[in-house]
Amino acid sequence: MVRPLLLNRYRCKTQFMKTSLLFIAAILGFNVAYSQPYPLKFKNVSALQKFMRWTPERYPLISCHRGGDGPGFPENAIETFENSYQLHPSIIECDAALTKDSILVMMHDNTLERTSNGTGAIGEKQLSELRTLYLKDSEGKLTSYRIPLLDEVLVWGKNKVLFTLDVKRGVPYQKMIEAVRRNHAEAYIIMITYSATQAEEVHRLAPDLMISASIRSVADLERLNKAGIPNERLVAFVGTSAPDKEVYDYLHSKGIWCILGTMGNLDNRAKAQGEKVYTDLIKGGADILSSDRGVESATELLKYAQENNLKLKK
Repeated sequence: MVRPLLLNRYRCKTQFMKTSLLFIAAILGFNVAYSQPYPLKFKNVSALQKFMRWTPERYPLISCHRGGDGPGFPENAIETFENSYQLHPSIIECDAALTKDSILVMMHDNTLERTSNGTGAIGEKQLSELRTLYLKDSEGKLTSYRIPLLDEVLVWGKNKVLFTLDVKRGVPYQKMIEAVRRNHAEAYIIMITYSATQAEEVHRLAPDLMISASIRSVADLERLNKAGIPNERLVAFVGTSAPDKEVYDYLHSKGIWCILGTMGNLDNRAKAQGEKVYTDLIKGGADILSSDRGVESATELLKYAQENNLKLKK
């Protein structure tokens, strides 16, 4: 299990960051009368689509890669999602895999060793087996947290966060969409796709849902439009390195938000050169940063929002 001293130290640091962010939030005019500090709450899919329609006054957001794991907090765990939600307005990027008995659970890898005290392939395990396991945190230390079901995650996230749902290899989009429908989660999810073919499939199965699509050029967007996917259903993932400004400008002219993946090289650059790297990426055209450093990147963007008098409109 997690050593109590280590976890307590992390929680003290987390509470300090939370207090600082709440202070900034008060300056920014966030409505903190909710039971939680930073809810992203939408009445229906239309309200989500309206929020995701790009304007120059858009409020830059952080997408917590795999939920925002850290010391004491495993990736793809509800407790980790809750921690991220307490610290800043969050998009939770998370991963669903399929068990042997066809149940959707939260897991990034095909196998269990890296993130839990289990062994073997997820697809060869019954849910009852997975329910006995414990998750490891970002340092490989065992925690008291369990592998959650996608259904449990969707129930937890209502009126709190946006999800970008990643589908692991072998998981049918139809099954993911059934879970979304079952939990009435249409107003707070964005389905991740990696190709135009996948985006077309999701739109065919669920034309009302928002889609994160890989769009790195004018031609990429034109292909999606020719397939019948309207711009108001799209969020553009532009890669893990900043594209040319012309790409940002074109997508913004179409009302499309742009997600830039900072996990990896860009997060490492910010760690080495200072958190202003995140502000510079937003100034360069990114709207959402998908980061492994949720607290640090969010703190920087909250300051940026304060300086530019931006409000989180819902």
